[in-house]
Amino acid sequence: MAGSADNPEGRAPARQLQVETHGLDVIGDTERKGTPRTLFWPWFGANVSILGLSYGAFALGFSISFWQALIAGVVGIVFSFLLCGFIAVAGKRGSAPTMVLGRAAYGVRGNRLPSVISWVLTVGWETVLCALATMATATVFSRLGWGGGTETKVVALILVGALTVVGGVMGFDLIMRLQTVITVVTGVLTVVYVVLVADHIHWSTVSAIPPGSTQEFIGALVFMMTGFGLGWVNAAADYSRYLPRGSSSRGVIGWTTFGASVAPLLLLVFGLLLAGSSDKLGAAVAADPIGALTILLPTWFLVPFAVVAVLGLVGGAVLDIYSSGLALLSAGLRIPRYLAALVDGVLMIAGSVYIVFVADDFLGQFMGFLTTLGVPIAAWCGIMLADLALRRRDYDETDLYRPSGRYGDVPLTPLLLTVAATALGWGLVTNSAAHWLTWQGYLLQPFGLGGKSGAWAYANLGVLAALALGFLGTLALGRARVRDQEAQAPSPADAGAVV
Repeated sequence: MAGSADNPEGRAPARQLQVETHGLDVIGDTERKGTPRTLFWPWFGANVSILGLSYGAFALGFSISFWQALIAGVVGIVFSFLLCGFIAVAGKRGSAPTMVLGRAAYGVRGNRLPSVISWVLTVGWETVLCALATMATATVFSRLGWGGGTETKVVALILVGALTVVGGVMGFDLIMRLQTVITVVTGVLTVVYVVLVADHIHWSTVSAIPPGSTQEFIGALVFMMTGFGLGWVNAAADYSRYLPRGSSSRGVIGWTTFGASVAPLLLLVFGLLLAGSSDKLGAAVAADPIGALTILLPTWFLVPFAVVAVLGLVGGAVLDIYSSGLALLSAGLRIPRYLAALVDGVLMIAGSVYIVFVADDFLGQFMGFLTTLGVPIAAWCGIMLADLALRRRDYDETDLYRPSGRYGDVPLTPLLLTVAATALGWGLVTNSAAHWLTWQGYLLQPFGLGGKSGAWAYANLGVLAALALGFLGTLALGRARVRDQEAQAPSPADAGAVV
């Protein structure tokens, strides 16, 4: 599918939509079109969600000042999406999905381990976004006196779930068109929201928030990384794979980073100002991150707010369900891509039902989910980035699908490095609000960091440690392997078994 790659400006091409037939296969030269700036649309549309405002309350929840939260947010958002930009370069160099390109580092079947982790992360994210859209709709309807109870939530969940699943099943072409629409609509309505609630900002209150410790600042920084870019790194090449090989690598990095970061940065600043001006709002956001933002709105804007909230969340969920389907295929499930997206859609709806109707502590479970899966994804990201940095040539597309090819079947080094980095990372993170994670933090005491109740307990150092160990370990141990791979002659197209 060429999608909006036929149109560098992002306008929808005038041809009939159809279900994308591409799965894990390489995109052919005739279908690789467009320029790096086309990447702006999917990345901006996926991250313009009004949920970005709620991250202001999340950051201040670490008991830090406005300025500390702002610095943590800016650094965390830009740096984490910069990692996405680097991995997106692999897409234009290999023209295959992210988790297929990872086979160069992990081996063809060894890559199934990170593929499973990636699948769980993306399904989790799409579930969270779908649930938030459902709860926001119910809150708006309740304020309008139109219900807002169980019936409203059920209908909202069905509609949001259906829109997300349809986008994921149809694939790249519809997603690119949908993201362009979402970008325009949510961008305009979000500006209106900001104007309407601006008078609720009280700088004297915000500036009086006392600063927190270094450990609390680092905790907020890592949370921002896991909540933004590290939640997307495992899908970063899924859209750049449609670009020509000769596309500028700097352009790919720049447009991916810029498109993904610009909306969250602006929303974060305003969210910090709002949450810092009202303790009541900050507490409400923890229970219903989107719906709580309606507290400040006039009644006449509630319906437009519901539109911008739902569309923004669906924009992210659609990209997640598309990439989760690809990750599921890469993990070894042999079904068409659209059926994999449909399977993930069913799981997404089931998980949303739990969050909306059963769970009573959204923020605690959400933070636990992000930090727990953020550790192995950070390890994978470090390994992938180092492997990409070591390569001087494009990927051999045929060998990405052959266990007997140059990339190997199940090389032990990257797998053991992932396990070691994950074990280190989980030993350095904690989350007391999620009872199922009390086993984490087992290295805080042995490392002299004060144990699970010490000052470093909530700094989430494990995410940074896993990223660093994966990256440095691969640079040290993978150089010879990459050099041997690139010394081999290109493989013929009919070289053998395909996985």
